[in-house]
Amino acid sequence: MATDVKRNTNGLKQHAEIKKRLSLEKVEQAVQKMIKNKEKINFNAVADASGVSKSYLYKNEDVRERIVQLREQQEGLPSPKQMKTEMTNKSKDILMAAKNKKIKQLEEELLSIKEELKNYGD
Repeated sequence: MATDVKRNTNGLKQHAEIKKRLSLEKVEQAVQKMIKNKEKINFNAVADASGVSKSYLYKNEDVRERIVQLREQQEGLPSPKQMKTEMTNKSKDILMAAKNKKIKQLEEELLSIKEELKNYGD
């Protein structure tokens, strides 16, 4: 009763290839977006942003190397949160002066408008 049955696995192979390609595209898009937004790149963040599992990221050699490389590049860079807290007093003073100048300008404009309204009613 030996039957020579050849299994048709072409559909499974095609589906696996499509799924692999889509996963790589998701990861690439997520990494590009994270770079653009200056977000921290690590395995957890990429997995969350791309919707793929962390195990997928670790198992795929190219993806793993890219994430490790990007993570190492970011180590020396301050995060946006650090940059904000490290703002110097001088830059804060400059911002305050600019805001005060704008407030004064708006107050003068308001007085001018009030004066026009007062004269308009007469």
